[in-house]
Amino acid sequence: MTALHADLVVSKTALGVQRPRDIVSRARLGGEIRDILSRYGDPKSARPEVLEVVRAAFQRGRQEVRSRLEAGGWGTVCAAELCYLADQIVRTVYDHVTQDLYPLANPSKGEILSLVAIGGYGRGELAPFSDIDLLFLLPYKMTPRSEQVVEEILYFLWDLKFKVGHAVRSVDDCIRLAKSDSVICTSLLESRWLWGDQEM
Repeated sequence: MTALHADLVVSKTALGVQRPRDIVSRARLGGEIRDILSRYGDPKSARPEVLEVVRAAFQRGRQEVRSRLEAGGWGTVCAAELCYLADQIVRTVYDHVTQDLYPLANPSKGEILSLVAIGGYGRGELAPFSDIDLLFLLPYKMTPRSEQVVEEILYFLWDLKFKVGHAVRSVDDCIRLAKSDSVICTSLLESRWLWGDQEM
């Protein structure tokens, strides 16, 4: 085995995130959000406080990843850890928006939503200042509630200083556009289900 081959083997096996809860605990962060909401009658009025708690968790996570890298960590592992951190923050925001701000006990088939990571983010690789590319996948056309959810998620992420590339498409739109646009086709080939309705 050559030294290069050994390095590649090590880097591939090291891609798993070690001690993920030291980076961010979505359960703990969700509990902090529940505590905040318990003090407000209207969850929308809690937004500044919720945003600050999520921002603090994101900053702590970035600092943890940076410390690991500076202590001799691998760049590929750092990219996976940053992706893990972004995943947990995006999932937390999605849950807050869909469960607290725009709850819907029994969504119709047309109101389900799936959040998909695409591009480099879809591959599970995220550089320190990369944007995240998201696809909001709909079963059919956009409904008023879906529009509210998508907008609120994006506002939250922008306020957290995420650089977000995004698209809102139905399943049929994705198929049609992938057939005519190689960039869209490639981004969909690198897609990864992130949150929301997994079956779709």
